[in-house]
Amino acid sequence: MTGVADLKLGFIPLTDCAPLVVAKAQGFFAEEGLEVALSREVSWATIRDKVTVGALDGAHMLAPMALAAGLNDGAATGPMLAPLALNLNGGGITVSTALALALRDIDPEGMAASPVSARPLARLIEFRRTQGAALLTFAVVYPHSMHNYALRYWLAEAGIDPDRDVRLVVTPPPRMVEHLGSGDIDGFCVGAPWNAAAVSEGLGELLIKASEFWAGGPDKVFGLTAAWAARHPDELRAALRALIRAAAWADEPGNHAELVALLARPDYVGAEPELLARALKREIVFHQAAAGLPRREHALWFLSQMVRWGQVDGDLDLGAVADRVYRPDLFRDAALSLGPVLDPALVFADAPAPPARLFDAEPFDPAAARAYAASFAIGRARA
Repeated sequence: MTGVADLKLGFIPLTDCAPLVVAKAQGFFAEEGLEVALSREVSWATIRDKVTVGALDGAHMLAPMALAAGLNDGAATGPMLAPLALNLNGGGITVSTALALALRDIDPEGMAASPVSARPLARLIEFRRTQGAALLTFAVVYPHSMHNYALRYWLAEAGIDPDRDVRLVVTPPPRMVEHLGSGDIDGFCVGAPWNAAAVSEGLGELLIKASEFWAGGPDKVFGLTAAWAARHPDELRAALRALIRAAAWADEPGNHAELVALLARPDYVGAEPELLARALKREIVFHQAAAGLPRREHALWFLSQMVRWGQVDGDLDLGAVADRVYRPDLFRDAALSLGPVLDPALVFADAPAPPARLFDAEPFDPAAARAYAASFAIGRARA
């Protein structure tokens, strides 16, 4: 970094990188006194590594990735911080057209349900087992991701053990459609626009959208190291102000045509405009109802899934990790300084959120995250 006002921020080509792209293109960063270079990265692992070593000052980041990095309290850079949520919803689970046909043959009633559960897949897996067939392969974007946890949850709800009954692999989001078309994978869970791209190309069928899995469920955050934040509090506040303004701009329907044209550029997402427009119209939320507030209950749900699937020690103080990484105080400070961009009643409410309910209607109580992790029949965490 050549100066404290010069930032390099990373992103992955996904529709939900919009707040960073908009803040740059609409001049919101510049109006805050920041000269920002955006860096299109190839994978989430690259994002993690570059932020950790300081090659990037901050980034579009998977929320659970920030939490997982936050566990590494003894690292030279210290933990990651997530002072702003970039979006709600936006992902989905897609299977190949061949697999969708097989699922419809074995369980047409299950495939006609809305949303589609993994029950047809469970029946097909059992049939394939009797035939000695190879395990089906599903891709996720990163082990610590909403996509990994959503896919695992969806599979396990139907009795499918994601560590035994299928094969899970990691694939960068822009490569998902290519791998589905080549037959290297049978399905995936990824963010927009890549589910829509698979459907548009006749390669896949979307079975369940993120908003059907968990209406208003979390996904990406703006992530950076605690060490950088401590050195540059004014620059962080300025960046958050710009990103909050950008999220508000991106949520306005009247701006969607301009936003789609911007994201469609090859230096940003590089997808067909129509595919980008789908999620903006029906799925992704950037700003409404204080979507940018990094909510403690969201962090605790992610941590409960890390416990459930054996990624962290079951004795970990989940609340302490959530409070160390998720920083609603930083978001609130930036939001308050902007005036009437957000309803203060939404941003500053102290009342606890009602228990979240996912597609299976099981409530999640943030105060009992560890017990929640241990309550499922499939998983590694047990009470």
